[in-house]
Amino acid sequence: MQIEREDLNQAVSRQIIAVEQAHALWKHFEERHPARARFNGLNVAYYFGALVVISGMGWLITLGFERLGPWAVFVIALAYATGFVFAGSRLWPQMPIPGGLLYTMAVCMTPLAIWALENATGMWPRTPAEHYRDFYPYIRDSWIWMEGGTVIAALVALRKVRFSFLVAPAAVALWFMSMDLAAYFATGGHWEVDLARRVSIGFGLGLILVAYLIDRNSREDFGFWLYLFGITALWGALTSMHSDSQLRRFLYCLLNLAFISGGALLRRRVFVIYGAIGVNLYLGQLAYDVFKDSVLFPFALTLLGLSVIAAAVKYQRNRMAIDGWVQSLVPEAVRDLLPRQYL
Repeated sequence: MQIEREDLNQAVSRQIIAVEQAHALWKHFEERHPARARFNGLNVAYYFGALVVISGMGWLITLGFERLGPWAVFVIALAYATGFVFAGSRLWPQMPIPGGLLYTMAVCMTPLAIWALENATGMWPRTPAEHYRDFYPYIRDSWIWMEGGTVIAALVALRKVRFSFLVAPAAVALWFMSMDLAAYFATGGHWEVDLARRVSIGFGLGLILVAYLIDRNSREDFGFWLYLFGITALWGALTSMHSDSQLRRFLYCLLNLAFISGGALLRRRVFVIYGAIGVNLYLGQLAYDVFKDSVLFPFALTLLGLSVIAAAVKYQRNRMAIDGWVQSLVPEAVRDLLPRQYL
């Protein structure tokens, strides 16, 4: 549910609440959800413009731009970042969305600046990377300093500006690092699938834990991007593990059901989405392998799906009573461990 100021004004006009109460409620909402971007044309324009700049100096960078020379690219990236920080400081906090996006754009210049500096000095972690545009599509051990520098830059910016989208470049860099570290630690520097899966699972669990701790100690939603890329790394690694054992596949299904339950408990839809995809992958495997000659299996799945929809309808109609009953079953010690809720 999204509440606008006009909703409170209408409540005042209908004498549901007093003017003073409307002002107090609106102030409370602003303090609870600061700098929360609304989906309107103005904010879409802000984010679209920022993403155009980030993509232009990122994955869409051209080979002609690189021919300017590494030192020239380094100076350009540094000048961009400095200009973005200066402009952002002029807008923050009076205009938090464009101001915060300018700081985010400055952080996104970090990998380009580090790549140019490494290229100019020859100080690579291992194998030199000739083209910056390869940073996004290819897994290499050469990128780890660029990714680590991006995370540090995002953390420095967050100390100055409490803008949740600043977590996005840090989360992307950590996700990339989970794959590039596998190449870095692999024998001979070659990317190994099994090692990459283990590293990805560890990074995914770590990002989810960090996001949970942030949720526990922050009024603002800084955990979204960490949750997103954490579950992406974890779920992707688990899903890529092929097995002919039906028991292991069933355990994979149970794990995805646990994602759905955990997402509902934490109020994080990304867990529910990935869990639902995983359950459907398992059911699809059953349909094509185990029950491929069964006539009743499609009807059983239809009944299962309709039952889930009916249960969801029942819950929606009696949400407050069911939530109260479920909360009464949860021990107080467990409730205290839950993060802050974002409505």
